Amino acid sequence: ADFNYGADEYDAEGNEEPKVLPEGSETMPYIDESPTMSPQLSTRGQESGDGVSPTPTDGLGTGGERDAGKGLEMRKLVLSGFLASEEIYINQLEALLLPMKPLKATATTSQPVLTLQQIETIFYKIQDIYEIHKEFYDSLCPKVQQWDSNITMGHLFQKLASQLGVYKAFVDNYKIALETAEKCSQSNYQFQKISEELKVKGPKDSKESHTSVTMEALLYKPIDRVTRSTLVLHDLLKHTPADHPDYPLLQDALRISQNFLSSINEDIDPRRTAVTTPKGETRQLVKDGFLVELSEGSRKLRHVFLFTDVLLCAKLKKTAVGKHQQYDCKWYVPLADLVFPSPEESEHCPQVHVIPDHELEDMKMKISAIKSEVQKEKANKGQSRAIERLKKKMFENEFWLLLNSPAIPFRIHNRNGKSYLFLLSSDYERSEWREAIQKLQKKDLQAFVLSSVELQVLTGSCFKLRTVHNIPVTSNKDDDESPGLYGFLHVIVHSAKGFKQSANLYCTLEVDSFGYFVSKAKTRVFRDTTEPQWNEEFEIELEGSQSLRILCYEKCYDKTKLNKDNNEIVDKIMGKGQIQLDPQAVQTKNWHMDVIEMNGIKVEFSMKFTSRDMSLKRTPSKKQTGVFGVKISVVTKRERSKVPYIVRQCIEEVEKRGIEEVGIYRISGVATDIQALKAVFDANNKDILVMLSDMDINAIAGTLKLYFRELPEPLLTDRLYPAFMEGIALSDPAAKENCMMHLLRSLPDPNLITFLFLLEHLKRVAEKEPINKMSLHNLATVFGPTLLRPSEGESKGHLTLASDIWSHDVMAQVQVLLYYLQHPPISFTELKRNTLYFSTDV
Repeated sequence: ADFNYGADEYDAEGNEEPKVLPEGSETMPYIDESPTMSPQLSTRGQESGDGVSPTPTDGLGTGGERDAGKGLEMRKLVLSGFLASEEIYINQLEALLLPMKPLKATATTSQPVLTLQQIETIFYKIQDIYEIHKEFYDSLCPKVQQWDSNITMGHLFQKLASQLGVYKAFVDNYKIALETAEKCSQSNYQFQKISEELKVKGPKDSKESHTSVTMEALLYKPIDRVTRSTLVLHDLLKHTPADHPDYPLLQDALRISQNFLSSINEDIDPRRTAVTTPKGETRQLVKDGFLVELSEGSRKLRHVFLFTDVLLCAKLKKTAVGKHQQYDCKWYVPLADLVFPSPEESEHCPQVHVIPDHELEDMKMKISAIKSEVQKEKANKGQSRAIERLKKKMFENEFWLLLNSPAIPFRIHNRNGKSYLFLLSSDYERSEWREAIQKLQKKDLQAFVLSSVELQVLTGSCFKLRTVHNIPVTSNKDDDESPGLYGFLHVIVHSAKGFKQSANLYCTLEVDSFGYFVSKAKTRVFRDTTEPQWNEEFEIELEGSQSLRILCYEKCYDKTKLNKDNNEIVDKIMGKGQIQLDPQAVQTKNWHMDVIEMNGIKVEFSMKFTSRDMSLKRTPSKKQTGVFGVKISVVTKRERSKVPYIVRQCIEEVEKRGIEEVGIYRISGVATDIQALKAVFDANNKDILVMLSDMDINAIAGTLKLYFRELPEPLLTDRLYPAFMEGIALSDPAAKENCMMHLLRSLPDPNLITFLFLLEHLKRVAEKEPINKMSLHNLATVFGPTLLRPSEGESKGHLTLASDIWSHDVMAQVQVLLYYLQHPPISFTELKRNTLYFSTDV
């Protein structure tokens, strides 16, 4: 499904045209469908740096010679050029093979760098290819050096073509080889060092003795090579007389090569080539994706392309239906000129206008509601036009969310003056972009200015080369794609090892929902250690999530680096990794232990998943002695109190030291701490107060939420739930007021007094919103479902998605609590005295 909605928002202007070279200096880019191989062949006009290839005037004979003779001399030139590139190719294969032997040797020791299986996968068929080309080179070289017009070498090319089966095997394995090398690099520091700098011998007569090349670049060479050989066969045939004995042999070799090429071209990674860099190397696409740019004060969605030596920011042009889509370049920065400004340098940058949380939450609710409507329409075999209309609405809302939710600044500065600002929703993504750019910057890069033609060609190639085709919103997903998981993921972050030196370390967890990633939990900082033992458990709500990411940071305590912009993350990422949340694997009752490897660091964690339906169940406690899972009337009677002790104590502690805590009640506390507090309250232990004063405040807030969530029936009761749903849906303010107050009056006294006690507390929390970022709406979102959700939903069996009924009900539950939170103070005695209760404001 190609992106078709919302082109207007996407088509957002606002940037100057890139500079164009002065008149007369414009050169057509050298476009070669085959990725170039040898420097001699790709950078025309360069000095030929090897003795094998004579200068063009050498031995061409006088103009009076027959054309055939001239053709044979041209053959010599073609061959000597090819031979020079063959020598370079063999040196490249040699460089690739060099680490293979020591790696194999360590594979059988107690500390292997790679396993034999990994070595086999990464270096698959390289040895065979090397031997084939070495033999070919050794046979062809003497023929070219002792040149004679009667020399035949067609049989050598024919033999080379007949061995292309080895290349087929290489190509089939190429993608897996690359992925394996990439994975091993991330998890093994030694291998990463080896694969970043392989030493390739220079040609015999060149001044350079060695050049450093990455393993990834070298693994691409064999794919290059087949194309190069085919081009040479073309040239040779052109300059070989038809009656020459080589002619039929070369024809045969060309036929085999062309058939082979067309069979593998579909299999090869489409990121083949997009014009050449100033050094004559192939400019390849390394990474691309959608990012939000802050341009002239407004947010624009851009498609950003990272090539070998340039970062290009583009937008999709509006095109007529059926027309080929094209990109329009907004700006580009050569990587040689690109720097990342530090937080101090970026203080004068524009401040990011952050959309309030409650607006984002409202939009998520709307999207969930539309999703449910789409499901209903489909289930009732509804009209496709109605479904299309809903999908269009959903796309517009999701697009708004995608544009407005990111708030983490990613700044890029061009040494020549201009700065650009992207906003991302996840630090993981920001570091992926940063690392990809920095990896490319390790190479010897040149600054340049693209001519308008080169820019046109490069931008033109973006459409063909891009790997991310659709804006990451769920409405762009196919129906048969996994909808993701809805429910609660319990994650325990155990420990990490593999750090070189001790540091202050913590982890954050990100999951994707609504098409983008957000940070959901954070462990405490483990101080001054190389082996942090966090052992913290978190409960993360999933909304259509498919992946879990773990990032490991070193905490920065340097005051000078702490930026005024509170979304700037200055802590250093030590490692990051992600795993797919496979619905089959995750949905077991038991904990599932796993390890994520990143940059030589291993983080151990466990997880289990509870689907939405399961987590919504309220299960009464079997024993009536504790407080959790016990009816509120039983607890207050036993305690001879109006409000349960647990509620009073937790609220008192939060008001004492947690009211200014950012995200209080939203940020999950450590599950093990919450369980410890639960046990202490259940046992009515005399150490409760000491424990409360020592405990992390988020754990205390989490204990209060858990108490209400585990009540055998909701605080606002099962009996009145349908009436609350109807009351909140009334349009007339006076009728709504009358109904909502009557419902409160109908609650049993312990429930009502506890509810009013909690209500006043939440209002006091919201008064500190500028500091704690918790608005009334945020608090209603957190507590609404906890206080209202019925103990047994009528949602048995007939649900298509756990998210269906959920989104409608949750919206209403949030609205009920919000209504009471926004209401002027409600007094218990007033409420009981007035049988008809009207507020003067109505």
